[in-house]
Amino acid sequence: MKTDKYPQDTARDSRWTRILARDRNSDGTLWYSVSTTGVYCRPSCPSRTPNPKNVTLHDTLESARATGCRPCKRCNPEGCSTDAANAALVERACRLIETAEEAPSLETLATAVELSPGYFQRIFKAQTGLTPKAYASASRARKVREGLEQGAKVTDALYDAGFNSNGRFYAQSSAMLGMTPKHYKNGGAHEVLHFAVAQCSLGAILVASSEKGVASILIGDDPEALVLDLQDRFPRAKLIGADPDYEKNIAKVIGFVETPNQGLDLPLDVRGTVFQQRVWQALRQIPAGETVTYAEVARRIGQPTATRAVAGACASNHIAVAIPCHRVIRNDGSLSGYRWGVERKRHLLRREAEAK
Repeated sequence: MKTDKYPQDTARDSRWTRILARDRNSDGTLWYSVSTTGVYCRPSCPSRTPNPKNVTLHDTLESARATGCRPCKRCNPEGCSTDAANAALVERACRLIETAEEAPSLETLATAVELSPGYFQRIFKAQTGLTPKAYASASRARKVREGLEQGAKVTDALYDAGFNSNGRFYAQSSAMLGMTPKHYKNGGAHEVLHFAVAQCSLGAILVASSEKGVASILIGDDPEALVLDLQDRFPRAKLIGADPDYEKNIAKVIGFVETPNQGLDLPLDVRGTVFQQRVWQALRQIPAGETVTYAEVARRIGQPTATRAVAGACASNHIAVAIPCHRVIRNDGSLSGYRWGVERKRHLLRREAEAK
């Protein structure tokens, strides 16, 4: 196979579509040279798209060099792409945040990676889906959870995580942990969760609620495995099953699963990071019978490059169907992995489309 395409064939070459899309995934595997400007570029180059009549496609960097063109200064086809360079800087900043005794200021972080504060904040948010301040908060929350899970005293855990006062920590603790620090340390001890297990068209279904609302909707093949999953999440909470009054709640959830257009008239107790909750809120705004891509969800929450983080938030969802992560699909329309099985995802989407 030839490594180049003559200019008159460029517009008909399938690789040209990658350049039109500025496909970052093709960087390092495809280059193109432009006769009118005398430069060669990588597919993701942000420069104005050239006329395909003036473009030659190359499968190797050596082939692009052989044209006598010079490397583009905007996309740097000879070295690390701007995106890759930014990713490395953000990774460095993340390590600084995670290892600092107190959360570094935006100016401190920007200086450390030799960028202006405004530009650094933009690329950090684009890469992680969070501002540096929110990332620092999430990092501290993770440290607190790890400390409490390892048996540390609440006071020790909060200071080790970088909180310099009890007041600041306790003001955020419930949102951070989903319960009081003492309850979290004790594995949810003294927290009461009512739950029930039943069968629906998707298999076994478990619904569990705290005093705030539905905290878990789990679906699977084995009812016992669902109960064990719930116990793992709340190892020392008081789990109450076989409550006749609570059976009404699972009946409502099953009715919602079978007829999604009717909605679910139950409050939710949503527990997650700030970013996860933003994603889950965006998912709840997708109407039944419709689907969106992970990239579209990222755009809707104002983080257009946080596609992977959005996928991670979907995978972390513990409230099936009510937080409809099944309505998120890949860019090509295919169904990606689903916590409760791709076949269940396909079944849910088909049912919702038919009821639309």
